[in-house]
Amino acid sequence: MGLMLTIFIYWTLSAGVWSVHQFQWLPCSFIDERVFLNKDNHTETRLIHREAILQFGQKGDAPVNRNAITFLITRSKLDLLQYVEGVEAEQLKCELHRYSTEGGYVRWPVLGAREYNHWFTCILRHSRGLFTITSFLRRPFDQPPPGGPDYQKWPPIPNREVLTTTVAMVIKTQTPSVKARLKFQQKLHCQFDVDHKGAKVTVEWHKQHHGERTKLFSYNRRTGQTQGSGVGLRAFAAGDASYTLASTMISSEGTYICSVSVNPLFARVDINLQIEEPPHVSLNVGPSLSLMEGNKRKIVCEANSYYPRDVEIIWHEQDPVVLGAPHPRSLENVILSYHRENRDMTFSLSGFFYLQAALRDSGKKFTCSVSHQSLKVPITKSFTLIVEGESQCNTRS
Repeated sequence: MGLMLTIFIYWTLSAGVWSVHQFQWLPCSFIDERVFLNKDNHTETRLIHREAILQFGQKGDAPVNRNAITFLITRSKLDLLQYVEGVEAEQLKCELHRYSTEGGYVRWPVLGAREYNHWFTCILRHSRGLFTITSFLRRPFDQPPPGGPDYQKWPPIPNREVLTTTVAMVIKTQTPSVKARLKFQQKLHCQFDVDHKGAKVTVEWHKQHHGERTKLFSYNRRTGQTQGSGVGLRAFAAGDASYTLASTMISSEGTYICSVSVNPLFARVDINLQIEEPPHVSLNVGPSLSLMEGNKRKIVCEANSYYPRDVEIIWHEQDPVVLGAPHPRSLENVILSYHRENRDMTFSLSGFFYLQAALRDSGKKFTCSVSHQSLKVPITKSFTLIVEGESQCNTRS
């Protein structure tokens, strides 16, 4: 048996419930807090950014970086690494915070739990916005609960401290930012798990837009009471609290908040929903336009039913192909209409010009190009101009 294989088997066996993942630690930013009373006797909080390591292993493991604060996550029912399966460490942004229970001290109902715990939150974000995960790290503490809010008596954490913790609760969304079209069903993902069975979970969904907050759904497992709709209770039993919009509208835009609470913890993930509807582009002429020399025609390019409002309409003209590829030139006599708001709150805009038929322009190609944030490439519509002189008409007659 080779040396590397022996080391690999030893690491796998010694890792307990940890499955074989692509990494066993992550560099993190620990945003520590110092709470104090200012000269006016008001509470202030100073944020302190500190170097930290999120390490997965067993109690007593040596830190991988002895110069940083180590948050050592030991095994529990929840394996945080399973939530980032298939993701490389370089794709994750890790952030750690202290968490205050605001004076609520409840014994966490797992085997060996003590009366008082220090709590931390760990936020993992995918660098390309594919998911956001918030987990609660529980650190048992020997001392009795402090009188008053815990943040007033948080103990300092030395630079090389090793904090042995377990994951108590996780909430995740795979849709932190969503772009949706109109009149489509849209699922907003929210998943959670707790490290013990029968947890008295409360799940709520809210929508926030322009400072207005609306409750969409709530479920209290302790009372069994449900308000609102959009969340399937069968899937809820497996920790899936995803919310489904039956048919998106412009008014569906906003920030959707999925929150999960288990006393004394409260977690939330925010999902930003943005509507993007591409324009329908049309010309008021066909692919070929025949005009008599000297005649004048209004040429209109119409962009209809798009959202949001910003759109760009550009007209180009291009000489007939003779030798080489002719370069298109922008038309400067284009007039843009005002943005028109439709009944469904989408917008329409037209860009038009007046074409004076001249024999020298016969064979020219005119192209309308419409750009919008919902489009990867502009939509183009073209027509070719055919100009006939009086002599041509007389010859045919």
